Amino acid sequence: MPKVQTARGSKVPFEFSATTENLFGEDLSAEGFIGDVKISGEVEEVGKNFVVRGQIDCTKTFTCDRCLTQATENQMHEFEEEFDRSQVVEDLIDITELLRDTLLAGQPMKNLCKADCKGLCPVCGANLNDGECECDKFIVDPRLETLKDLKLK
Repeated sequence: MPKVQTARGSKVPFEFSATTENLFGEDLSAEGFIGDVKISGEVEEVGKNFVVRGQIDCTKTFTCDRCLTQATENQMHEFEEEFDRSQVVEDLIDITELLRDTLLAGQPMKNLCKADCKGLCPVCGANLNDGECECDKFIVDPRLETLKDLKLK
């Protein structure tokens, strides 16, 4: 469980890394996270509260949603949250939930190997990132398909 040290009247930097299982008590490798997750930041006393801010650096492996190839990307997620004094126990703040929520909420809706991924050919299934295929990609709207049999004099 990640906890960070507080100090009265000053900024306290922190930095650590661990696997998702050690950080959150659960293995997130099924979500694609591999290797250690690196966390760095600082705790600052602001009035009657403490502000914890920093960043999470991690590596994720996934299958591209367009072309179905395996890809790996490095991710960086910024976080900042204010904690009141009731959340400080023995000058430590538990930031487990903040880190887990930041990491999971920061995941993209679509996993793409690259921003301009061309995907797969709808006819033959070839990966269009590797080059164009020879398929006829003209697809007739099924509502208008009967018109192709119409013979004009």
